[in-house]
Amino acid sequence: MRLPFFTIGPKRLTQPALTFEQLPPVDLIVLSHAHFDHLDIRTLRCFGKNTQVVTAPRTRDLLRSTRLRQITELRWNETQRLTTAAGDLVVRAFRVNHWGARMQYDHHRGYNGYLLERAGRRVLFGGDTALTKNFAQLRDGQGHDLAIMGVGAYQPWIRVHGTPEQAVAMADMAGARFIMPIHHQTFKLSFEPLREPIARFTAALAHEPERIALREIGETFILPA
Repeated sequence: MRLPFFTIGPKRLTQPALTFEQLPPVDLIVLSHAHFDHLDIRTLRCFGKNTQVVTAPRTRDLLRSTRLRQITELRWNETQRLTTAAGDLVVRAFRVNHWGARMQYDHHRGYNGYLLERAGRRVLFGGDTALTKNFAQLRDGQGHDLAIMGVGAYQPWIRVHGTPEQAVAMADMAGARFIMPIHHQTFKLSFEPLREPIARFTAALAHEPERIALREIGETFILPA
């Protein structure tokens, strides 16, 4: 989840594209893991009880102080069908190359990537991950319309965050048509220059720039028919 305009974690570098009050009604929140820049309690307290949550194993307890009550924890390869105002949505968790501890001592917490499918459209959310061949296992002949992939925080954290080129490679493994870069230009998490991740991501797709879903925070991407 990326609504960190009330963050208590790392230093924020940019202003939010939208405030919470400007968001449309939110049917579902997908939480990949418990790190502070992905699971921000003050942000989550803004949501009401009608918003559903899918999260990683053993992270439900972190939401006790919120009004969120429709919470589903998914383990790797588990699937959940959810009913929303816009129709049924199928969510499946898969394994990525990261870790889930929020503090130094709670290594029992899980971490996920997700596949979301509705009405024949398929979106892959990679969460936080270093390079892994697990994305190749998602290739089932149907393809994915969009892969949402982290492209930043790789220097020096290359063992847990992929480079922009690796993000493209993992999206390609899964057979994604479009790629949306995230996890850059928001928090100061690492040592690479602020604009380096998006510049390297753009260069990695220089031969097929039409696959880039967006480049800047605040842009809008509409999935083509």
